[in-house]
Amino acid sequence: MDRAAVFDVDGTLVDTNHLHVVTWWEALRQAGHDVPMHAVHRAIGLGSADLIAHLLGDDRDPAQDDDLSAAHTALYGQYFDRLPALPEAGELLRRLHGDGWTVVLATSASGAELGALRRAIDADDAIAATASADDVEQGKPAPEPVEHALELAGVPASRAVFVGDTVWDMRAGSKAAVHCVGLLCGGIPRADLEEAGAREVYADPADLLARLAGSPLG
Repeated sequence: MDRAAVFDVDGTLVDTNHLHVVTWWEALRQAGHDVPMHAVHRAIGLGSADLIAHLLGDDRDPAQDDDLSAAHTALYGQYFDRLPALPEAGELLRRLHGDGWTVVLATSASGAELGALRRAIDADDAIAATASADDVEQGKPAPEPVEHALELAGVPASRAVFVGDTVWDMRAGSKAAVHCVGLLCGGIPRADLEEAGAREVYADPADLLARLAGSPLG
């Protein structure tokens, strides 16, 4: 039977979480919101609308959400030509593809941002499909992004592994009933990932690749 390896992208395959923290912090600051960077970091992995709601609460002016998102996109877009892949991210995807896994990306990124991330990974030959923010009504921690990735791969949850770096990833994967693997390279502690549903935790893509034989992707 076919099997699917579903990957989050930001903080999992590409080292972008702290770029997102700084650019979201600056976008919020420019709009008059004083939000600590550690709080922004904890929200990374949510879609833009959910991130803003999570950080500013229901007493914010929702009419500003689009402007905040656009400001973040403009600030973050300055880095599109030099986003750094995490160690051996592309090699991991190509190895899994060679081992017979259907590799699918499940990410809140879309458009030019998604294109920049894929260029950084440099493994398009191994990626079968991408479930982006444009494809679902609800982003993580709702299960829709992972479920859509499974639909694209044509496999049931029992034949899939989801790899991510945030609690939002682990919650989404758990709700979708897939085997969840956490990576520490996004800056979230092991205990938090495990509490959110990670069954195994690795340092980064290189660590997962080095220990692939004994992992759920072995």
